Amino acid sequence: MAFRILYVEDDAEIAEFVAQGLREEGYVVEHAADGHTGGHALETSNWDLVILDWWLPGPDGFTLLRQFRAAGRTTPVLFLTARDAIAQRVEGLRAGADDYLCKPFAYEELLARVQALLRRPPALAGTELRHHDLVLDPASNRAERAGQPLALTAREFALLLFFVRHAGEVLSRTRLYEQVWEEEYDGLSNTLEVHVMEVRKKLEVHGPRLLHTVRGRGYMLGEPAPEGEGA
Repeated sequence: MAFRILYVEDDAEIAEFVAQGLREEGYVVEHAADGHTGGHALETSNWDLVILDWWLPGPDGFTLLRQFRAAGRTTPVLFLTARDAIAQRVEGLRAGADDYLCKPFAYEELLARVQALLRRPPALAGTELRHHDLVLDPASNRAERAGQPLALTAREFALLLFFVRHAGEVLSRTRLYEQVWEEEYDGLSNTLEVHVMEVRKKLEVHGPRLLHTVRGRGYMLGEPAPEGEGA
């Protein structure tokens, strides 16, 4: 069955070019030209991937993204923005985007990011992974800590899943980029740091720190930090 992609973009020329290219790759693409139409499509249908422009007539992409995540939806979202300042890109990731692409962009790069977001690790059907009070179910993308559900984006779930599968190991930034993002670490991007910070924040609502920074080496999912400590 072909992957279903919702593409929310108000520039008709760009939308036609991108949608046609994705359809030629075998994807089923529905285009929404404004925030109201896009929001309705997000609420009423299930998608394998959402490509979401920031600037839209009606509710903007940032608003749609926050509402989508607040509703508990974990579908991967590729955020398109003309804003290239680091603070603005971080804002998009914190709102729940799994990846972002700055305009203007090359179609080949967009296609590569779409393929990466749709590429899933093999699910361990019926197998829950546990680490202390943390439970992940790869088959249903369900995550809990201390019996409480964790509202994770698709990328955050993939990152936490990799940590759980390698609990007790120090994982370098290079390895995490290659295994979770499936791309090389350029030594400059702070995408990983933003995602680790967001996963930590969601985990620590329900207990002490599990995801630790190992200075100069990377990160490790380990023992709960003593009360009052966090490293």
